[in-house]
Amino acid sequence: MNQNKALWEKGDFTRIAASMRESGEALVGKLGVKNGLKVLDLGCGDGTTALPAAKLGADVLGVDIARNLVEAGNRRARELGLTNLRFQEGDATDLAELQDKTFDLVVSIFGAMFAPKPLDVAKEMVRVTRPGGRIIMGNWIPNDPTLVAQILKISAAYAPPPPEGFISPMTWGIEDNVIERFASAGVPPDNVSFVQDTYVFNFASAPSEAVNAFRRYYGPTMNAFEAAEKNGRADDLKKELDALFETQNTSSRKDATSIPATFLRVTVRIA
Repeated sequence: MNQNKALWEKGDFTRIAASMRESGEALVGKLGVKNGLKVLDLGCGDGTTALPAAKLGADVLGVDIARNLVEAGNRRARELGLTNLRFQEGDATDLAELQDKTFDLVVSIFGAMFAPKPLDVAKEMVRVTRPGGRIIMGNWIPNDPTLVAQILKISAAYAPPPPEGFISPMTWGIEDNVIERFASAGVPPDNVSFVQDTYVFNFASAPSEAVNAFRRYYGPTMNAFEAAEKNGRADDLKKELDALFETQNTSSRKDATSIPATFLRVTVRIA
């Protein structure tokens, strides 16, 4: 069983993605997406960035390892009549079904960073990008004080230790690692640039209910709660996450949660 596939098919990530729509659209608006651009969205979920890119006229393929998210993405595309957007299953470490030098823009926002074998991920993204094209990644930053890095850090403290040889997805948030991984795929360091950016999670509920959404629907948090329950520590985990969401919530309404999260936006230019 592919453990990464099992993780992202667990729960229902579309419930979390719903809180990310506005930021997904805003991010795509910064990327110079235009009519006719060929775009690959890797680790696309149900289309948080793929769908806005298609609305701007790009020809978009979304690839995700989770079958349920691919099905949800295709359903969203059909409902909106976006014939220039389709989703299919695939593994970011091995995109054998995609031809070399196909895409003008390869996007992976909090997606490919979670795949194992980061060197293979970088190699595959470079392989399918045409000369003159770009790769854009959004990666969470290790030990960052904002929301998602802290959710993952807290959850890891309650979960079982990772298997031998495991490479943390958070290592994609370290600039030197990113440069090294793309260098192994033949990209000169000068062609890789970075900027810190912000994603905002918006829930139409109080912070404690937003935590419950992660508990019910977000694979890493679900795993942490399952492990914590076995050790009689589920209440401790819930209290930690409740405190995190409460202190980081910027909404003035009691029935709403709005939390900004910092991430590393990576731009790779393919010569």
